[in-house]
Amino acid sequence: MSALVCGSLATAVQATTRRKPGARERILDTAYHLFARRGIRGVGMDEVIDRAGVAKATLYRHFPSKDDLVIAFLELREERWTIEWVEAEARRRGSAPEEQLLAIFELFDEWFHRDDFEACSFINVLLEMGPDHPTGKASVQHLANIRTVVRRLAEDAELRDPEAFARSWHILMKGSIVSAAEGDAEAAQRARAMGRHLIEQYR
Repeated sequence: MSALVCGSLATAVQATTRRKPGARERILDTAYHLFARRGIRGVGMDEVIDRAGVAKATLYRHFPSKDDLVIAFLELREERWTIEWVEAEARRRGSAPEEQLLAIFELFDEWFHRDDFEACSFINVLLEMGPDHPTGKASVQHLANIRTVVRRLAEDAELRDPEAFARSWHILMKGSIVSAAEGDAEAAQRARAMGRHLIEQYR
């Protein structure tokens, strides 16, 4: 078989495997960027429909209410931010569990200096909607899942009382994000220095 034919077949395979995102994916990806940047109340469903390029009936077929769309956004945020970025990248950068914990603030430092820094969507939704609202309750659970990631790292590091440590470490994480949103771009470096003392306390 000639190289030309092989090349044509490869191109055809790539074309079939690179499918266009479906309507649900387009809606959720559009909502992800809008909600992350502007919050929940600042984004209307009509804007999501317009930017996603779908019919209103299509959106409501996939997401019967705005709350359903927000909850799906938070789930996607956990997948992209908590699992695929914070946890995976911290484990990749640190050769030992304590280094992996501190690497979280290395990630944050880079994040805080980016032009598209959008703070923590879980905190934002919780404060915007309140802890009794369905989306606020979902945010509380996603924040607890972040502590679970920290607790696992603390267990790997054989620190004392991993649950208490995770709660204290999470305060440093959340506090640095809020400080960065206030304009302190060096907040992650300050939190990292405090984190070293916290590790010593629980070692």
